[in-house]
Amino acid sequence: MDLRNLRLGFRDDVQRSRAQRVIHDRLADDRLQDECRYLMKFWWQLSMSYQEVTIGELREHVGADKLRAVEALIEAIDQSPEDIDEWITWAVEVFPVIHDRGSPQD
Repeated sequence: MDLRNLRLGFRDDVQRSRAQRVIHDRLADDRLQDECRYLMKFWWQLSMSYQEVTIGELREHVGADKLRAVEALIEAIDQSPEDIDEWITWAVEVFPVIHDRGSPQD
């Protein structure tokens, strides 16, 4: 599966930014460094025409629930902007905002 042209499936930059915000705020927990790194590569992939990350790397480094969410977004992008809107609504309901980022300060 080629992820290079995901940016072309969005209605506009506003919709792409909303999807990226979900990934950043609700999926990419920097307390899980390896997973976070690959989710942020996917975050970039949504804007780029080059290959930032592969589906194989995501499958290797991202946990099952978040991987299902990423794969559902990829499928929505392939279908329609309306499906992307539905994915955003679903993801916001399923994944809470990650408030505790990073290690605690002493």
